[in-house]
Amino acid sequence: MNPITWAWSRIKANDKVHIAWCVVGIVGCLMLYGVLQERIMTMPFGEGAAGEVFKYSLFLVLCNRLTTCAVAIVMLVHDGKYQEIKPVAPIWTYFAVSLSNVIATTCQYEALKYVSFPVQTLGKCAKMLPVMLWGIVMLRKKYKAADWGLALVITGGCTVFLLTGEVKSKVSESLWHSSVYGIALMLGYLGFDGFTSTFQDKLFKGYNMTTYNQMLYTTLCSSILSAVGLFSSGQLPKAISFASRHPDALSSMITLSLAATVGALFISYTIKTFGALVFATIMTTRQFLSILLSCVLFAHPLSGGQWVGSVMVFGALYYQGFAKKDKHGKDASKEPSKVEGLKDAEKGVAADDTTPLLTKADAK
Repeated sequence: MNPITWAWSRIKANDKVHIAWCVVGIVGCLMLYGVLQERIMTMPFGEGAAGEVFKYSLFLVLCNRLTTCAVAIVMLVHDGKYQEIKPVAPIWTYFAVSLSNVIATTCQYEALKYVSFPVQTLGKCAKMLPVMLWGIVMLRKKYKAADWGLALVITGGCTVFLLTGEVKSKVSESLWHSSVYGIALMLGYLGFDGFTSTFQDKLFKGYNMTTYNQMLYTTLCSSILSAVGLFSSGQLPKAISFASRHPDALSSMITLSLAATVGALFISYTIKTFGALVFATIMTTRQFLSILLSCVLFAHPLSGGQWVGSVMVFGALYYQGFAKKDKHGKDASKEPSKVEGLKDAEKGVAADDTTPLLTKADAK
């Protein structure tokens, strides 16, 4: 037995070590992703007067999607699942998911030009409400009063956070730009991302689709759409020129893409092995730690009101996760048949009504 196989067998043999491995993988990869995201979009590359801030969000999306697409192909070939390389749904459905995802991700990156990373991260928690609304419109779902209550508490916490402290990004020209453009971009992100997760939910239920099949074709379509957007807007040569002038920027983009992709693989494994409850708890912890890390590394002091808003949001998310346990204290979403798939490269989603809404609405 080779050392890697031996070490992996030892990890799987101990539940506590096994889950710790998943926690370290998810939290480590996605916190690195968050730090690099803020570094790339808000901090200048180069020294002194030669310093430049990266402005081409769509190029960052393209790098991310190409990396994930390549990994999906490698995994399918490695596992000998050549038949899964073929699309199992009409191509337009993959493009529909990809278009909404590219718009959502671009809005997310662009928002960092106007609002701080803590505002962006906490704001993403508010996507429960649009996900529920899209679920009603597209899937005719019905939600309990408790779900609506949690969504309103989380949205209220985000509102308190926005109204009681500094929200402006370091590269934003004014508070007006932060208030108007930044919030508009976050609303765009929430709306399109809610549509993305709901449509993917519908695809998993309508077709015999595997995780890697959807990952391959949604990221491939996203790459095509991103490339078309970069060509048509004339941003591609500018982005390439920026990367050639600042090799450290390119290395940061590549590292960000790898972190997002590896994080997605950890997410998939965690959901399938331990269920959506454990995953939801890990993701809530990761978001809180990401905000704290950003405050330390990039000097984003939080006001008393913002701490109150944060407690409201994360308290509701933790309650939501643990409230999904059944009366025997087990995670009902852990059954293999209950988990049908992943979101895109940066997100995991369990497509089942018993899964905590956090899992469907937030894994970024």
